[in-house]
Amino acid sequence: MAFSMASTATSASFASRRGGAMGSRVRARTVSAARVVAPRRAGLRVVAEDFPKPAQISNTDNYREGAALSQKFKDLKDMGEKKKVVIVGGGLSGLACAKYLVDAGHEPIVLEGRDVLGGKVSAWQDKDGDWIETGLHIFFGAYPNMMNLFAELDIEDRLQWKVHKMIFAMQELPGEFTSFDFVKGIPAPLNFGLAILMNQKMLTLPEKLQTAPPLIPMLIEGQDFIDEQDELSVLDFMRKYGMPERINEEVFISMAKALDFIDPDKLSMTVVLTAMNRFLNETDGLQMAFLDGNQPDRLCAPMVDHIKARGGDVKLKQRVKEFVLNDDGSVKHLKMVSGEEIVADEYVSAVPVDIMKRMLPKQWSTMPFFHQIQELEGIPVINIHLWFDRKLQNVDHLCFSRSPLLSVYADMSTTCKEYYDEEKSMLELVFAPCSPIAGGKTNWIAKSNQEIVDATMLELERLFPLEIGPGSPDGVGAKLLKHAVVKTPRSVYAAIPGRNKYRPSQATPISNFTLAGDWTSQKFLGSMEGAVLAGKLAAEVVTDKAVYGASTKGLKKIMPDVIQEAKTLSAKEPVGAIDGESAVAYGAGAVMTETEEKELAAIDPEQMVKLDAYSAAPAR
Repeated sequence: MAFSMASTATSASFASRRGGAMGSRVRARTVSAARVVAPRRAGLRVVAEDFPKPAQISNTDNYREGAALSQKFKDLKDMGEKKKVVIVGGGLSGLACAKYLVDAGHEPIVLEGRDVLGGKVSAWQDKDGDWIETGLHIFFGAYPNMMNLFAELDIEDRLQWKVHKMIFAMQELPGEFTSFDFVKGIPAPLNFGLAILMNQKMLTLPEKLQTAPPLIPMLIEGQDFIDEQDELSVLDFMRKYGMPERINEEVFISMAKALDFIDPDKLSMTVVLTAMNRFLNETDGLQMAFLDGNQPDRLCAPMVDHIKARGGDVKLKQRVKEFVLNDDGSVKHLKMVSGEEIVADEYVSAVPVDIMKRMLPKQWSTMPFFHQIQELEGIPVINIHLWFDRKLQNVDHLCFSRSPLLSVYADMSTTCKEYYDEEKSMLELVFAPCSPIAGGKTNWIAKSNQEIVDATMLELERLFPLEIGPGSPDGVGAKLLKHAVVKTPRSVYAAIPGRNKYRPSQATPISNFTLAGDWTSQKFLGSMEGAVLAGKLAAEVVTDKAVYGASTKGLKKIMPDVIQEAKTLSAKEPVGAIDGESAVAYGAGAVMTETEEKELAAIDPEQMVKLDAYSAAPAR
């Protein structure tokens, strides 16, 4: 995909101040494809280029499986009874569910409590008109249902594909970066192995060879082996199979924080193996793309247009108070905060797991199926936006910071067309882990936005020692013009060891109620791909019931300990909808005000407990 806009995003590689072998450091490069070259201070040139859609993305079993499911909805369109389906939650999962239900000829109505769609990919504009995003979202080639969705909506040109590589900050060499470079034309899994072998800066050859054998069962046994490792943390797995300790420092810390905002000693190895299995088995699986603009306009809006054009609807500011049930436990109607009652044939919950736990009806609370979700909870994460008075040396890509405080980051003024700025940088950074549940020793959710920004700037002095802070030529460096700190107290479900088995199926024991959301059971875990797939699977449950009278996949097996424990439970009234209209009430992210912090303290007290083990050491 070549740039076609007049004012297009530009890309500058981190200028290497020392030489290096192939794959060792990211260096300034020249390109012959479509590009933009802009003058830069001190003779540095900014080179811009997007890459075509990777050739092998559509040539995988997972992509074909996703395409077949999409086709199934169209094939069943004129079969069975047309259903009115109310979907609670307008995130990616709820919108995907509605999209595939209209494809099957049903009438979905999405009810979103906020004034913005997208859930964990929502975004909004500040008083200056700049977009604030809930998270830094990257699209991988190994997202087959997402890739199918983009193709079906005819918006593939909105993905800005980047060069096939992974870029890491070098802890021991401030200001220097290294990369895994994937050679074009080399198929998986050889391309992944070659990328690691060519890198001479992160692991020694003996360490690389020692790392490979424990991963062989993953390739041979597949998902069965992967699922069996859920009881082990990443560190547990490493030590059980004799992997070198440095693989944790060099790779797994970055992977864990990028995948689930959590440290390796807290993260289930199933998550890492699931990702690696996709990347090792799909040639273009690890190639990354940025959306060319804000998520509500560039991704959610086309989904809404598709839904409405085929008879569905999407409504904002629709706050559900409770599920009202019939005597047999099925859903009678939704009672709204406004007092309105909404009746449908089928009901789908596409809200985050923590919100579903609050809304769980009394009659369902002792059922093993619903009791198991008490084992799941969302993990906190913070997304930071920093606007600077000048253009920093940057790369047109995602960067793994390998910082104790930061996960990944990108200069969005370079990577994204809509946010493009030749003169000034806007960094978007994921701050993780940010709480004890994620492995952190400091509860950053409870800290002020300014404290978080101050800590981030100290880390950036290390990442950009010649551009930020006292190490810069003028002794001051780039000036921070403004910032936005988006806290999501409960984001994707915490994938700590032993939790995967408690994720419920989309089909439920309730005759007219279905679950969606990335926390429900599907093979792509807590991610944008997982959200889309879960919504798609929920739509399949509803469609199958309309055509065949029952879900074709049935219920996921429930663990014996859950069944036994449920026998001793007393039914509990639902906590219900949260009083208040802030994003916190919907499990979403926000630049939190004092009022929202008080609201969070009332509904989720542990999030605001002061815990501080952070020491602001000066950058070196």
